[in-house]
Amino acid sequence: MKKMNNIGLDINASQNTAVELNDLLANYQMFYMNLRGFHWNIKGKKFFELHLKFEELYNDALIKVDEIAERVLTLSATPLHTFTAYLDTSEIKSAENVTDGEIAINSILESLKILLSKERAILSIAGDANDEGTVALMSDYIVQQEKLVWMLSAYQD
Repeated sequence: MKKMNNIGLDINASQNTAVELNDLLANYQMFYMNLRGFHWNIKGKKFFELHLKFEELYNDALIKVDEIAERVLTLSATPLHTFTAYLDTSEIKSAENVTDGEIAINSILESLKILLSKERAILSIAGDANDEGTVALMSDYIVQQEKLVWMLSAYQD
């Protein structure tokens, strides 16, 4: 008989999902920090619009960081919570001293590719584990981020 966690899901499957969510969490933390840096350091003719947009994006990323960590806890696991763990785990790397809007947007688009890929993988893993809570969370993120990719790409044209 399978051992179940507190929400009635197979504990082994939930642990696999939690490992992937922790990887996503580390990437979101790096994404968040990069967005803060873009917000603080942006310069140029599009300063006002990009400064506001980057603030909107980092506020959204901060909410997602919390949601992901809480989902890990819901699956009876422990979320990563040190910058050392984030740096060691994240595929998204730190973007330092970026002041140019085009470079910042390119970095955001590259980060979104990484996040979307990880979210789609988690969607599949969570679906196989009958983990509708994680599936719903990832589905929501994917829909929102695909639209953001479209908008940022259109902004660059």
